[in-house]
Amino acid sequence: MQILYAIAIAAVIGLIVWAAVPGRASYGAGLAPALAAGVAAVVWAALTWVGWDWSNLALWLASLGTGLVAVLVLALVTPGARRRADDAFFERARRA
Repeated sequence: MQILYAIAIAAVIGLIVWAAVPGRASYGAGLAPALAAGVAAVVWAALTWVGWDWSNLALWLASLGTGLVAVLVLALVTPGARRRADDAFFERARRA
């Protein structure tokens, strides 16, 4: 049941990162919260399967921390990749 709290907190973290990091126009508003929530859920499930208890602070920090890292990578890498892809597309379209 506590996994739902972790998922909700991770989604809020993803939304905060989406709003705080420049370049958010390169990807949708739902991608960052969904990625953070999904990564946190997978890490939470894996660690509880290994035997970590929900009351263990390390479980919370690991699941929310990996969600934060994943969404930060998304927010920092996606705008540049999107810009390069758009430039290449418009260059090909201009030549056609």
